[in-house]
Amino acid sequence: MSDTTPTVPSEAAPRAATTSDLPPPRSLGNAAEDPPHWEPDPAGYTATFAVLDRAINASIARLTRGLSPRAMIAAYLDWASGIMLSPGKQAQLLHKAQRKWTRYLAHLQSAITGQESASGATCIEPLPQDHRFRDPAWQQPPFNLIYQGFLLTQQWWHNATTDIVGLAPENERAVAFAARQILDVLSPSNFLFTNPVVLDATLRSGGRNLVDGLRHLVEDIQAAATGRGPVGSEAFRVGRDVAVSPGKVVYRNALIELIQYAPATEKVHRQPVLIVPAWIMKYYILDLSPRNSLVRYLVEQGHTVFMISWKNVGPEDRDLDMDDYRRLGPMASLDAIGRIVPGEKVHAVGYCLGGTLLAIAAAAMAQANDDRLASLTFLATQVDFEEAGELMLFINEKQIAFLEDLMWEQGFLDTTQMAGAFQLLRSNDLIWSRMVRDYLMGKRAPMTDLMAWNADGTRMPYRMHSEYLRRLFLKNDLAEGRYEVDGRRLSLGDIRLPLFVVGTETDHVAPWRSVYKFHLFTSTPLTFVLTSGGHNAGIVSEPGHPKRHFRVATRRPQDRYVDPDRWLARATLKEGSWWPEWAAWLAAQSTGTTAPPPMGSEALADEPLPDAPGSYVFMR
Repeated sequence: MSDTTPTVPSEAAPRAATTSDLPPPRSLGNAAEDPPHWEPDPAGYTATFAVLDRAINASIARLTRGLSPRAMIAAYLDWASGIMLSPGKQAQLLHKAQRKWTRYLAHLQSAITGQESASGATCIEPLPQDHRFRDPAWQQPPFNLIYQGFLLTQQWWHNATTDIVGLAPENERAVAFAARQILDVLSPSNFLFTNPVVLDATLRSGGRNLVDGLRHLVEDIQAAATGRGPVGSEAFRVGRDVAVSPGKVVYRNALIELIQYAPATEKVHRQPVLIVPAWIMKYYILDLSPRNSLVRYLVEQGHTVFMISWKNVGPEDRDLDMDDYRRLGPMASLDAIGRIVPGEKVHAVGYCLGGTLLAIAAAAMAQANDDRLASLTFLATQVDFEEAGELMLFINEKQIAFLEDLMWEQGFLDTTQMAGAFQLLRSNDLIWSRMVRDYLMGKRAPMTDLMAWNADGTRMPYRMHSEYLRRLFLKNDLAEGRYEVDGRRLSLGDIRLPLFVVGTETDHVAPWRSVYKFHLFTSTPLTFVLTSGGHNAGIVSEPGHPKRHFRVATRRPQDRYVDPDRWLARATLKEGSWWPEWAAWLAAQSTGTTAPPPMGSEALADEPLPDAPGSYVFMR
């Protein structure tokens, strides 16, 4: 497939950007704003120096993968000054250090004499989610002493970076997070001579594991240098192994391709389904392999399914904004669906960032008396970002300004420049455990379709991403009633449609308690599902998937608010996939069946359009 963006109808193109459209720039100097005794700056020297600053920041951002050193330094100085001016906290930390040292010496003595300490076989247990020291080999001396000392140190540093009077909460989170990252690097599990499992494998194989690990390291470096996917991802080619549900691109504009999927039943539900995925990654997470494709499942349940496939933007798209994504995404798709399935309302589904956009579009439609939607489903979606989890560690004024300098120079934010932040949130699982397995043990985890998809990233345009971070994450405008569309402020309370909302138990991107806040902003019938798994694996949870469960409960308009913890205690626990629960809900919101609609219309485009998965998904 060609990577060249196809010609699009002129009416579908984004509006032309003007200077007034751009995000408010940080001041480059203005003589009118300077004190009266300053001389004007006719040569524009101030602006020149500001551009130099932005260019330097952009260069630094490439080295740090978009993480701002200035933000970290500010947090550290706030913490250090708090510690210096808190003698009580200092005394408490000294006391804790003495107690831990005493416990450790008692443990050391018991290990030497072969007797258990008074407190048991160990003086500290790893956290439930910490699997680094679970192997029985860690319980043998001297490795039990090594890892116990490490865990005690880690615990002390957690105490040292939290509960400091006067320390800004965001700075406390940042410093505690940084301390945890540094200690994770120094974990004894990461080194050959302090990891008994690696040592045993090395002795048994005569060092073969280290040779294989070196080969894996070289392969990964070559793949990163050449832009290839990770080793094994070639077994999951788009259109051949994944994203293979039959269908056709029925509409295209400068930002999206709209895919209509072929029916799998003789009769279909009257109301079609439109899926709005996030544009931070390729759309086909919801159409992976045939066995776990949500699209295939829906069409087999008798639904007519449409899916948005977002364009992988380039520097020329730097001025696309959030409203362009709304107009050219869900709104343009609804127009196209209305011509293919005339007279029928649409079940709209939003995933992650796509769900936030869908919520904005639905609120704007409600305000404009646009009643083309039949129901709304939100998968791992947030509309209130006050408690957006550990991702908020990377959302503050300094960090956003730093990212803006990088995007200002490039015109976009690349997926590789976002990956570092997401990986650090789960560094033990996504970085260090993988390095131990791949490079020290010499083993590769089997590649899966979900892992291959995760490596197939996209870019985000400068203006849109800046708006998203500032207006939603930093200022929380949507939840607090300041978000505007067409000059009018939106209220999510205007949405009067039935809602189906899904959160996942171990989501680090959209924590389920944050997703649960849909209960606070709407008063319509709302079915909330909490499923096992994380942000991606919890959603891709097909029937037959082992070890899956979910909880579900429905809030009626007359019901009083139930907080997340009480909801968790009351909700019905069910084994298996949540997909059948949703399919039954969708069927209940529909109004009977009919013959499948035609597969699009050539009248919707100025040129012949390709079959699914389309062409935008192949853009690099």
